Amino acid sequence: MRYLDLVEVYEEIGKTTKRLEITDILVNFLKSCPPELIDKVVYLTQGRIYPEFVPLELGMADKMIIRCIAQASAAKESEVEQLYKTMGDLGKVADAMLSRGKKQVTLDLFSTTKKAAHVTIERVYADLDSIARAQGPGSQEEKIRILSDLLRDSSPKEAMYIIRTVSGTLRLGVADMTILDALTIAFTGSKDARPDIERAYNVSSDLGAVAKTLVLNGLDAIKNFKPSPGRPIRSMLAERLSSPSEILEKMDGKCAVEYKYDGERVQIHKTEEGEMLLFSRRLENITHHYPDIAKLVLEGIPLKSYIVEGEIVAVDPDTGDLLPFQELMHRRRKYGVEEAMQQYPASLRLFDILYADGSDLTIKTYPERRSLLSNVVHESERLRLAEQKIVDNPDDLEAFFQEAISNGCEGLVAKSLGPESIYKAGARGWLWIKYKRDYKSEMTDTVDLVVVGGSMGTGKRAGHIGTLLLAAYDDDQDVFRTVCKCSTGFTDEDIRNMRKLLEPYIIPHRHARVDSKITPDIWVVPAKVIEVLGAEITLSPIHTCGLDAIRKGAGLAIRFPRFTGRWRDDKSPEDATTVKEIIEMYNKQLKKIA
Repeated sequence: MRYLDLVEVYEEIGKTTKRLEITDILVNFLKSCPPELIDKVVYLTQGRIYPEFVPLELGMADKMIIRCIAQASAAKESEVEQLYKTMGDLGKVADAMLSRGKKQVTLDLFSTTKKAAHVTIERVYADLDSIARAQGPGSQEEKIRILSDLLRDSSPKEAMYIIRTVSGTLRLGVADMTILDALTIAFTGSKDARPDIERAYNVSSDLGAVAKTLVLNGLDAIKNFKPSPGRPIRSMLAERLSSPSEILEKMDGKCAVEYKYDGERVQIHKTEEGEMLLFSRRLENITHHYPDIAKLVLEGIPLKSYIVEGEIVAVDPDTGDLLPFQELMHRRRKYGVEEAMQQYPASLRLFDILYADGSDLTIKTYPERRSLLSNVVHESERLRLAEQKIVDNPDDLEAFFQEAISNGCEGLVAKSLGPESIYKAGARGWLWIKYKRDYKSEMTDTVDLVVVGGSMGTGKRAGHIGTLLLAAYDDDQDVFRTVCKCSTGFTDEDIRNMRKLLEPYIIPHRHARVDSKITPDIWVVPAKVIEVLGAEITLSPIHTCGLDAIRKGAGLAIRFPRFTGRWRDDKSPEDATTVKEIIEMYNKQLKKIA
């Protein structure tokens, strides 16, 4: 299949910000796609060539890409570099350079058509795969040779999208949920099967594999889709409440409560071949950072294969006390891992088991999973189960909460004990409820918000991005709705580095998943999450978070927002504070005032 056909789809998508139109475009294309190519098309449309959790990367810096464009267009590297400084988009640079390099004569039409037909999706994918797998001595030259040859055989428009894929700047505005919608409609005829297909994705985090299974084996195979060690399961998430009585009311009067540790959530896999893999909440492979944790679990769980979930916590080696999250971040490094293990020892608190020796445990209730976890884990000083207690009255819950706080935790997570308490991968709901210590007054609790835009500063900040437009996540509509503009809490260094930090995500128009009445100086792809503390939540005529939920025509805004200094790189945009949570926090304020 011609890569040009896929490029034309990208071009159509780029002309709209309406999700339904994007879905229709994808549905029409997916129907025409050969079944054996469906996974590759899905990955490419996601802007990658493998699932998110596969650690292989293309590994081509801007200078290497510039060299490839120069070779393909028979131009000087300095010329390409200068054009890049002017245009700021290597894809557009490739388009311009290759357009100029081709002979503009009528007779060349046959040649151009021939080349466009020659560059297939199969070839583009195979070449990018070869680039990613090129390792060791001479690999850089090999990468450059493969990409240069591919660009030389491509039309200018194809080259633009190939380069955007290689440089990680495809930015189509197509969310995974939109692709799921398109797959469901294209291959089942309606959205009725969407829950089954979404669950398959949530237990595998591999949209390409789900697509190929659906197309080749049908809906029955999707319904039987099971977790598999090596493929991370998308994390189940919690709602939040601010009092023990409210929590127990939601939990039918009785629940389990566990310590909420101030650490890094981790999902640990052991394959049947004995390989140990650690995945962050964002599906990043972090095994390299925590070889000591991998060894702890390997020695502590005598099963052939499994998937368990827990929290990695930093511990004071002298006192055994839990340390703040910031201490643990010293472990996130490429080099000096052994030294970091000695300086910043970590422990693990396990709280769930999702798969064991061929059995899918996500369909089991929480009490069943917790019982099995307790039976299979051999606890040690550094490997333990999360502290837990069953409570049925507010006083006991509050007492356990205070105990957790005194032991260095953030608070508690309450978990349902009922028959509905299965592990809902990728979902946020009332089966799990967060109860943190700083929920007890207006906005002493922080929120995690997504950067969707920025405005240039004045005075000392002139020439720099000085204000960020921030949004909460609407998990019902899969969009980001603005809730405040934040300009305080940033250091001078933060401001100096802001442009560089956001540069990979800057786009010329509002992102398709952003709902905003405000037009900032720059738009940003929803990718970066920051922690913010505000004075209170107020009604707002200009923000879209909770629009019409409290009062017709009014949204909700955070008043006097301040950056806490914490970029939440451990959270994906979809893990950010939700619109529902902001509404709930506002309602709590009203009750306190009353």
